[in-house]
Amino acid sequence: MAEEIFLSVVIPAHNEEHRLPSTLRRLQEFLPTQGYSFEVIIVENGSSDGTRMVVEQARPGFRQLQLLVVPRAGKGLAVRTGMLASRGAYRFMCDADLSMPIEEVGRFLPPKVAADVAIGSREASGARRFGEPTYRHLMGRVFAQAVKLIVLRGFEDTQCGFKCYRARAAHDVFARQVLEGWTFDVEDLFLARRLGYSIVDVPIPWYYQAESRVRMAADSLRMLADLVRIRVNWMRGNYDLSQASAPSQPAP
Repeated sequence: MAEEIFLSVVIPAHNEEHRLPSTLRRLQEFLPTQGYSFEVIIVENGSSDGTRMVVEQARPGFRQLQLLVVPRAGKGLAVRTGMLASRGAYRFMCDADLSMPIEEVGRFLPPKVAADVAIGSREASGARRFGEPTYRHLMGRVFAQAVKLIVLRGFEDTQCGFKCYRARAAHDVFARQVLEGWTFDVEDLFLARRLGYSIVDVPIPWYYQAESRVRMAADSLRMLADLVRIRVNWMRGNYDLSQASAPSQPAP
């Protein structure tokens, strides 16, 4: 019988050979001190650098570390793969740069959070931002308004890369996810709400990392198109909400 895992940490990694070594060291130093069982799943997706080798080299001294390989790029694809492969009662997705220090993961777990889905927010009361250029913050605010207008009301920061799902919610949501790019976060939260799962914002300290993977112009246009795609998919009945673990409680 497989060992019961309390926390799964899922990290998508596309061309992350430079940032991953430090991140893996921090995870290996911190997580064993927390008194619960855990696993760390790195999902390497379509990298052209030594990302896979970095993980392989770290595995002998880090028994809780796993590597999954996806042949093509796409953050949404990588996260979906990792979340569905996880065994944890709580499944925490985070960015490879640890722009929120891993020491803050307790904010997303019991007893501090009792919801099915906890999403890191850089806009909630008590959140702090460090070093972010003004233009990037403004771009984020524009996208947040578009999310509320087209798809999902009630959230000011859907795109923060730090989110935690209970196992049941993770299975039901990620099994239905369609988008494979940056906008998957919005789709997943939309599905979670439609499936009746409880969602809470978690204010976090967030440190801007200059080595961003987002291409502001091209990716912004693609993400706006994805918002329309989510709405169209819903209107056409493309999201099958049958056989879900939680009762469906459609939101307005």
